[in-house]
Amino acid sequence: MDARLLVEHVPSLRRYARALTGNAWAADDLVQDTLERACSKWRLWVVGSDLRAWLFTVMHNIFASQVRRTPPPHAVVSLDDVPHEMQGGVDPGRDQGTGLDLQRCLMQLPEDQRAVLLLVTLEDLSYAEVAKVLGIPAGTVMSRLSRARVRLQELMDGASAPVRPGLRRLK
Repeated sequence: MDARLLVEHVPSLRRYARALTGNAWAADDLVQDTLERACSKWRLWVVGSDLRAWLFTVMHNIFASQVRRTPPPHAVVSLDDVPHEMQGGVDPGRDQGTGLDLQRCLMQLPEDQRAVLLLVTLEDLSYAEVAKVLGIPAGTVMSRLSRARVRLQELMDGASAPVRPGLRRLK
């Protein structure tokens, strides 16, 4: 195993882990667990295949296992837990509270929707790559992404409950 192959993917793993967990400490632990698992299971990676997608798959599986074992706390996200990119300073014309609001809203999305949204938008993976990482059909990726975008917009606009259309009766 060549460690340089892993090192070049650490920044994107950290970015995804921080957005996924919403907590800097938990994200660092998740990245470390991912790298440890990748090193111990290195023989499972097919040379020539997309290493980045494989690493995200490993990370997703570890995170899903952690979520199943311990339900996520419903604590308020502290400023220390928000990535520096989201704390303002990047765009002086942007409201500094927007990043905090976005992080809070992201954490309110269901884990399956949040994972798809982050992999597509933050990590710029294709639908096919996301489907492979998460082990779901590409159609499911598209529907989860659509629902995540709608729900995130509702949350950012201040809606407290999802707006669901009423059922119509067809004869």
